[in-house]
Amino acid sequence: MRIARRSFLVLGAAAALAACSATIPVLPKSASTSETLTDAEILTAINAVRKANGAPPWTYNASLENAARAQARLMAQKNTLSHNLGVTLRQRVTTAGYLGAVGENVAKGYTSLEGAIQGWMNSSGHRSTLLSPKFTEFGLAAARGPGGKLYWAMIAGGSFQAWVV
Repeated sequence: MRIARRSFLVLGAAAALAACSATIPVLPKSASTSETLTDAEILTAINAVRKANGAPPWTYNASLENAARAQARLMAQKNTLSHNLGVTLRQRVTTAGYLGAVGENVAKGYTSLEGAIQGWMNSSGHRSTLLSPKFTEFGLAAARGPGGKLYWAMIAGGSFQAWVV
């Protein structure tokens, strides 16, 4: 009976993971490294996931990319995954010239954009940000820390009006 219960749990977990993976489309492999992905490659990857999950496409925003790059570099420099390393998200986006509503996803250790996206999709809070219909644009960056570990930051943005209830 114990083996049957364990097999049931393993099969259940595999089915749940298979259901999650169905929401991540297979993305074309890029010749770029994680740190040199083009805006078009990033936009294609993010919007493919959004489309596969019924969310409208986002546009790419250079100000949000600059704020994301500042966060990715700070996390890499400090070798720490965090949303706040002495500079808040609001401070970073305002410094970058963005004044709208924002949400942020961060990740570390993923060797590709597809891996970071998969990690975010497997986390309810990060998934919510990635698929939110209230955000309309985003920026994303990666930076390499000590030992070669990659740190990722994605900042989504949009109108404050979308959040008014």
